[in-house]
Amino acid sequence: MIVNSLIYVWVLMFITSPLFGKSVRERIYDRNLNTHCGYSSCPKVKEGFINVHLIPHTHDDVGWLKTVDQYFYGSKSRTQLAGVQYILDSVVQELKHDPNKRFIYVETAFFWKWWQRQPDHERHIVKRLVTNGQLEFIGGAWSMHDEATTHYQSIVDQFTWGFRRLNDTFGQCGVPRVGWQIDPFGHSRETGSIMARLGFDGLLLGRVDYMDKATRMIHKQMEMVWETSPNLGREADLFTGVLFNTYSAPSGFCFDILCSDEPIIDDKHSPEYNADKRAEMFVKTLEAFMKIYQGNNLAVTMGEDFQYQAAHVNFKNMDSLIQAVNDRQKTHDSNVNLLYSTPSCYLKALNSEGIQWPTKQDDFFPYASDPHSFWTGYFTSRPTLKFYERLGNNFHQVCKQLYTFGNLGPEDRGNLNVMREAMGVMQHHDAVSGTEKQLVAFDYARQLSLGFDECGIITETALNKLMTKPGATADSTAPLVTTSCLLLNISQCEISEKHGTFVVTLYNPLSRRVSRYVRLPVAGDGHAYSVQDPQGNSVTVQIVPVPESVTKVPGRFSEATVELVFRAVDLPPLGFRSYYVSPSNSVEAPPTEPERVVGEHFTIGRPGSMRLTMNVRTGLPTRLHGPDLSDTPNFQQSFCYYQSAVGDNEEPKNRSSGAYIFRPNSSCIMVNAQPTIKYYKGPLVEEVHQQFSSWVSQVIRAYRGEDHMEFNWMVGPVPISDQFGKELVTRYTVYEMATNATFYTDSNGRE
Repeated sequence: MIVNSLIYVWVLMFITSPLFGKSVRERIYDRNLNTHCGYSSCPKVKEGFINVHLIPHTHDDVGWLKTVDQYFYGSKSRTQLAGVQYILDSVVQELKHDPNKRFIYVETAFFWKWWQRQPDHERHIVKRLVTNGQLEFIGGAWSMHDEATTHYQSIVDQFTWGFRRLNDTFGQCGVPRVGWQIDPFGHSRETGSIMARLGFDGLLLGRVDYMDKATRMIHKQMEMVWETSPNLGREADLFTGVLFNTYSAPSGFCFDILCSDEPIIDDKHSPEYNADKRAEMFVKTLEAFMKIYQGNNLAVTMGEDFQYQAAHVNFKNMDSLIQAVNDRQKTHDSNVNLLYSTPSCYLKALNSEGIQWPTKQDDFFPYASDPHSFWTGYFTSRPTLKFYERLGNNFHQVCKQLYTFGNLGPEDRGNLNVMREAMGVMQHHDAVSGTEKQLVAFDYARQLSLGFDECGIITETALNKLMTKPGATADSTAPLVTTSCLLLNISQCEISEKHGTFVVTLYNPLSRRVSRYVRLPVAGDGHAYSVQDPQGNSVTVQIVPVPESVTKVPGRFSEATVELVFRAVDLPPLGFRSYYVSPSNSVEAPPTEPERVVGEHFTIGRPGSMRLTMNVRTGLPTRLHGPDLSDTPNFQQSFCYYQSAVGDNEEPKNRSSGAYIFRPNSSCIMVNAQPTIKYYKGPLVEEVHQQFSSWVSQVIRAYRGEDHMEFNWMVGPVPISDQFGKELVTRYTVYEMATNATFYTDSNGRE
């Protein structure tokens, strides 16, 4: 019998669930709102002219060189002169005085932070600007997500959370219609698919491979219909355009206070008068646009990172530029017409031209900005932060589900929102990508840690309600104490280590039954343990040693040297099961010594499952056996590293390898061709612990009844005493397998 005074260990199973529903367009709006936003608010274009859509915008990274709060409040100006609150303050003042002016905003995380600090009269002004289409939300997610290292669940979550804030605040006028991925370092097909399903009418990109872009410019294929999903078909097709200048203003026409380009001076009595000359230069610049885009409409971005902190300067010069260029229609018989616009209005104008667009089916990876700069380094930058983000996604899904199943009220919603916002920030293309400064990475981890804490309150509250028997009173039932073990990746869990008796509760967020192996660090004092399932039946257990390299992880505060392993069978869909763990009365201590291997080879895994043959002398795998034993190709694995290229980055040929760019300066150097090994065998799992060097180790696991083999490696700290960076890779080589040189992968974990 399990009594209420027992400690409950709330173990999160790392199980992901498919969360892909109907278009977000299917929502309820205030039908009585008299709005003029959307396409009906777009300025009129001139028939027979080249209509140049000036798109005033700011690109506000949700963390990069500075933290989110430092960027918002404008602190640490010596690092970067950037304050988002001043941008929004300044832009609103400009828009409210001139109905012709337009501005787009993208990062809902920043906008919402600003909105919460506005008085009622200012909110009323902003609502009017949104309603009449002057201030338009584009993209609309909590942040502009990275597209290479994110998972589709978290992408969808951060879009829906951003949309909810905008929709709840502004109704239909707050709903974005166009995607705006101008700074991520390459683009995934899944991102396009998600945006199509969100109801977007188009997507504009900034960064594409320099060779791809050059070819598209020659053939006028900078805009296309992206066929993003062979399974979803036409409903996932999305008009996609590549911007000419990434997302910056044309060279020489940056009017922001952060720039030093010449202003437009239209005072003809001044010796500094330059309006005619500058207008001519701008029209000349547009000729390059006209050569590579189809149709009579051009999109010209007027903005950059954290611009418009003094929006009056930007708009005053754009006003003068528009006037000077449009005056040439009379004085020079020019066919160029400038107007303030937005991405939505640009797409509307393009659509009216009825152009037949080319199509594209694949993704935009990898992204290279020049022959020596392939932006693939960030695929593995800050791997611990990447893992933490994935763990956050798992907990986020569980938190949302238990909030619902526990029938929790509005008083608990704030706890969930902390996690929603932290996970939204983590999707930013300088967050999970690992391209931020170290202090910013620490701040991202801080925000996510707070999210875990707040979600922990929700899970504990929900579990207490769900585990309490119907009719039980507060006097008759003591509250359960639940603790989440979030450091199992380094074999650390205070409750399981220090309490001989406890209950493990496993929650399954999937919509189907699953069985999973559970590993918990326990006291390594030679005691045996017993585990009982919810029906009181004994469960087979095994004690295995914690890998030596894990026990030495910096920051690990645990004395556990062994782990308790058992199999949780048939976890119910969207449900949980609890297992009772206690010391065993067995007088025989569990074996934790490695097996003595005799002969040249040994095999891990059982007949009928996947098996792996190891070479005793080299400590490396040599052969992989399929479950049916019919497919037995030769198999090899090794660890090696490339020395990182070092340069001053003054020109492409001197590019350094780093957080963004992978640029090796050597062939792959083997770490150690003959690792030391220890082999452990028990009723549930067989393990081979490999030590390649002081900074590279691996555990290969074969679980009973599983159709896969687990390779769990650990790297670090990477030695740099020789002044060379090291780009570590592991190589899996399979011979005699008919692959037809085809490699299969997914796009953001979905398709």
